[in-house]
Amino acid sequence: MTSFQTLFTRLKNELQKSIVGYDELLTDVLVAVFAGGHVLLEGVPGLGKTFLVRTLSQVIGLEPGRVQCTPDLMPADILGTHIVNENEHGRRMMHFEKGPVFRNLLLVDEINRATPQTQAALLEVMQERNVTTGGERHPLPEPFFVLATQNPMEMEGTYPLPEAQLDRFMFKLKVPFPDLDSLVEISRRTTGFEEPRLDTVLSGAELMALQQELSAVPVADPVARYASRLVLATHPEQPDALPEVKRYVAYGSSPRGLQALIRGARVWAAVHGSSAVSTDDVRALAHVALRHRIILNFEGEAQQVKVDDLIGKLLDQVQTPAREAA
Repeated sequence: MTSFQTLFTRLKNELQKSIVGYDELLTDVLVAVFAGGHVLLEGVPGLGKTFLVRTLSQVIGLEPGRVQCTPDLMPADILGTHIVNENEHGRRMMHFEKGPVFRNLLLVDEINRATPQTQAALLEVMQERNVTTGGERHPLPEPFFVLATQNPMEMEGTYPLPEAQLDRFMFKLKVPFPDLDSLVEISRRTTGFEEPRLDTVLSGAELMALQQELSAVPVADPVARYASRLVLATHPEQPDALPEVKRYVAYGSSPRGLQALIRGARVWAAVHGSSAVSTDDVRALAHVALRHRIILNFEGEAQQVKVDDLIGKLLDQVQTPAREAA
């Protein structure tokens, strides 16, 4: 996996020619891409979320598409619509005009400003990677990723994403505000007239080949059982659930959370030079894979319980295979 480590580092370095800071964030985004998953980026406006997606499409050589979500956006604006055209013989025929979703890397900007009806239009797209309209099935290009940005729920004009929509994102990443040194560097890089030239490090076909290789990274049964116990521990109805989980959680993670942990841990292990997945690889991705899949109840919301804190307690309490053996 040494060659993959080198490639991963090169990709990250190329991204950092344009993007200041966000070392951990860039790692998590690239892990999701190599694992074939969608990413939800949450942060206040102006932190470079949209710019990150555009830069990523350049470095990996993917055809980008963009949807700017607004309350009046309709599903057809995303998926496409049937229109009437005349063929070469002058006959009128129905033709499907593809929407922006038919791209390799789809940026859905401010997804929680779209209405629930429009948000729901992405469910089939993200899970099955095709669009069904007028009784016809239209497959999306491969590879296909959705990177969506979301404003914090406290901001005006936002619609909370339904649980089914959230569950289709492999990771939910929080975009922090830059520190002082990063702000100074941003001022140096972005207040001139020249932008850095980025090299395309990887093609879509090469990315898909690497995804196949990474999916074969072995996961031992004890590691898979640990990840499964971690997911089960998020459910308040479990007899041995933590008191905080029983008190504050309405619904725990779905099996997609387990899939995200295992798929992401395979890439994480390869990035760090391991030939097999360990519990440490699973633990490293627990927050980004589970934070949007744990739904608080009314008391949890009222007490402003932080889901990340609950996940931290789960990581402390759920025994790893090594601790069980001891």
